[in-house]
Amino acid sequence: MSGQFTFGIEEEYFLVDAETKLIARRMPAAFLNAAQEATSGHVCGEFLQSQIEVTSSTHTDIADARAELRRLRQAVAAVAAEHGLAILAAGTHPTAFWSSALQTPADRYDQVMEDLQMIGQRNMLCGMHVHVELPDPDERLDIMCRMLPFLPLFLALSTSSPFWHARRTGLKGYRLAAYNELPRTGVPELFRTKDEFDAYVAALVRADVIENSSYIWWAIRPSLKYPTLELRAPDCCTLVEDTIAIAALYRTVARHLYHNPWRNDDIDAVARAVVVENKWRAQRYGVHGTFVTPEGAVTVGEMLERVIEDTAKDADALGCTEAIARCRSIVGDGTSADTQLAVFEANTDGRNRNNALRAVTDWIATATLQ
Repeated sequence: MSGQFTFGIEEEYFLVDAETKLIARRMPAAFLNAAQEATSGHVCGEFLQSQIEVTSSTHTDIADARAELRRLRQAVAAVAAEHGLAILAAGTHPTAFWSSALQTPADRYDQVMEDLQMIGQRNMLCGMHVHVELPDPDERLDIMCRMLPFLPLFLALSTSSPFWHARRTGLKGYRLAAYNELPRTGVPELFRTKDEFDAYVAALVRADVIENSSYIWWAIRPSLKYPTLELRAPDCCTLVEDTIAIAALYRTVARHLYHNPWRNDDIDAVARAVVVENKWRAQRYGVHGTFVTPEGAVTVGEMLERVIEDTAKDADALGCTEAIARCRSIVGDGTSADTQLAVFEANTDGRNRNNALRAVTDWIATATLQ
């Protein structure tokens, strides 16, 4: 099925009290067991007990992926409600404090927390990952490098983390600002071949730094568990339609790069440095900013239109054209971050922010299940 660029989606959600929408410090074991049964094993715990993750099936049809993701959100939310809980799909929880976070008991998580210390406890962040299978898995490293200039666009379209510790951060996507405290995160190095990547991983394994490549948490990486190239940059989107739009765009660009090996084949240290800058601009401004290009600044909307035009044949071949069109609406109407900030402003009286923040978490909870 790899010739069809099969794909799958993973989403991380916050687990909250159903009434107050405050973060749940502990995950009831009965909840996770019931959620796994209700989703046929498509949900699992995350690094912190306040988070869960759902994993879609492998898909070739974008409509099927949309329908399954909606079912998964609804199923997990229904089980959560039976335990007095709810789920929130966003990159950060507006009022959560990391100092109260509890790690999920597991040998792998014990090892990670021992290594990361406070940085691990601060990882109260939820992302969205998209896996795409290529016809030749050995081409994943080359495609990963040539995909780098598109990473800021995927991030800008997904931004849903404007709050941290009950305050506005000034960023539309604060999640990666916090996540980049972790080692082996951010924009990948310019490894062009599987041999180069394998040599890097082998050096870290020999030094007992990591056990395997699953401990490399770049914004995009070749997956160890699946024969896929895994996009990890986006925030968890509050709206399912936004998740599907970004997944469709990423899948389409992956196909385009695979069939056009000349595209971005000249990427070098300067181009990578520009990607790093544009990643920051996506975090700071979301869809309202500009990106650096060799010709000068371009808006997020302009970059999106260029990508849609260049990959139109690929989108049509994959049946993704309609889903990708949603990206234009995201640019025009704003992301979850923009709505969260608008809800906050509409409910603040300038003195007590609690009511405004509560309105934001209520909106996220409702929109997560739309």
